[in-house]
Amino acid sequence: MRADRLQLRGYRNYQELALDFSPGINIFLGPNAQGKTNIIEAVYYAALARSHRTAKDQELIGWEAEGAAMRLSFSRLSVASRLDFLWQRGRRRRILLNGQNIRPRELVGNFTAVLFSPEDLYLIKGAPAGRRTFLDAEISQSSPAYYHELSRYQHLLQQRNALLKKIRDHEASRDMLELWDGQLAASAARLVSRRYLAVGRLSELARRCQSRISGALENLELAYELHRHSGDTAPLPREGQELSPDSMTNRLEAWYNESMAKYREMDIARAVTGLGPHRDDLLLNVNGVDLRAYGSQGQQRTGALALKLAELDFLREGVGEYPVLLLDDVMSELDAGRRKELLAFLKREEIQTLITATDRAYFPAESFGEFFSVSAGQVQRL
Repeated sequence: MRADRLQLRGYRNYQELALDFSPGINIFLGPNAQGKTNIIEAVYYAALARSHRTAKDQELIGWEAEGAAMRLSFSRLSVASRLDFLWQRGRRRRILLNGQNIRPRELVGNFTAVLFSPEDLYLIKGAPAGRRTFLDAEISQSSPAYYHELSRYQHLLQQRNALLKKIRDHEASRDMLELWDGQLAASAARLVSRRYLAVGRLSELARRCQSRISGALENLELAYELHRHSGDTAPLPREGQELSPDSMTNRLEAWYNESMAKYREMDIARAVTGLGPHRDDLLLNVNGVDLRAYGSQGQQRTGALALKLAELDFLREGVGEYPVLLLDDVMSELDAGRRKELLAFLKREEIQTLITATDRAYFPAESFGEFFSVSAGQVQRL
């Protein structure tokens, strides 16, 4: 995967920008609040149709602009394509692939990118929602079918929760739940089965990355944590037990159907669905110790970096080539040893990377990628 050219108009603090990327490492230098992260944000948006900084597309439009536009020209497996995004105040956005209008669900998987920002350093010890988002973004980019199923599940969950509230308030009949429960159980089972398999592969990749970064001193293990009520048995395979994907999905679907019926009154009283992939988590252990609870700050940061590097390999296996890597202001957050290991890995694997930083001293003195200066929405190649 390679991002070739980015064009912006009326986007954030860029009135006009036409920027050609190097196929290797691209480093954007400048003080804070000059527009470096806006470049990273735009490229990431092209992968998932969402910003990592805001949930509101209207905030992407420049302060005095009526609308904004972004075009990313890219190559996937040596085939050139382009994505266009058009935003207008008070109107719905438009997405075009090679000049043809597409929906967001048709976008995911065309252009792939991995983002590592300072917020990701708290991926380990932060709330479960962040780790679920990490998993969903990773799997969605390698499997558009997963993204479609995730969208379907979220819609079903909203509908069931709305119905639970009406039942609690005596505005609807309990019998209506059966219609939604069967659909939700089937969708939840498909999602969790896919997540479980992905975490297994991701664990193998992350273990190698953690060992390399720590000098073979740390062993990182990942596991999928299925949320369940106290006393209930999880239907996931036990250690050493193997199930086919279809068998696992069938077992999960039966379990969700049974559990939703069992805890129906509790869900009605709370007006929320208490079980499902929207409540699950990712477990991380280093040398047999819970990294979230007992890992040192250094171990947690190494774990976050290992997860991101593993994500690169995971997507390469699924897509056929490395995604574009976006590093937004993380050089200052990593110590010298981790910076050295990260930069050596990028150089060795020839991964196209966009990096934002405030200080050139974070990078080797010898020839290392293409440098750009960013100041007040203006970008110049150094």
